[in-house]
Amino acid sequence: MRFITISGVDGSGKSTQLALLREHIEKKGCTAAYFHATEFSAANRLARLFRGQKAFEPGKDRAVTDASWLSVVLREKFLLLDFLRFRFLRRRLEREHVDYLLSDRSFYDSLVNLSYLSDAWIVRVGRYVLDLFLPEADKAFYLDIDPEIVMSRERVPEQGIGYLEAKRALFLAQAKRRNFIVIDAGRSKEAVFSDILGSL
Repeated sequence: MRFITISGVDGSGKSTQLALLREHIEKKGCTAAYFHATEFSAANRLARLFRGQKAFEPGKDRAVTDASWLSVVLREKFLLLDFLRFRFLRRRLEREHVDYLLSDRSFYDSLVNLSYLSDAWIVRVGRYVLDLFLPEADKAFYLDIDPEIVMSRERVPEQGIGYLEAKRALFLAQAKRRNFIVIDAGRSKEAVFSDILGSL
């Protein structure tokens, strides 16, 4: 089973490209499972339970833009638990002979979020530990887009351009460190998808 992730800031087109990729894979007669790190997150599931939210709706959860270092450390612990849970999920899908596992908002995105929330030394130590257990993708794409383009669209992220610029810088640093396939997402969805298919 191939594990493929698509990462990027809000509004970069991750969900659109994942839907196109899934359709393409299924047309070839292969099977594809969908994974969303935010939906899968034990910490987020617990938070939704406390809020009385029964189901996860992509794009409906407000992004966390501020947190104490203690809160970030707790999120790191939950993320480590998610890594373990993911290993069991991956094994189950392999036993079911699923060909592809497609990830929207992968664990790479979770690490970028933690970096955005805090750079305290204790948090950096936690991220180093997380790196040791991080489930690596077979192919990891980063959809790079100028925040100005995102903010000019009909549906704009409520966090504003400063948030998008900071997250983009963190993603670009991670993309370089992890050898992501970086794709210019400021073009048509067809052009972006053509680049993804060409890199598979």
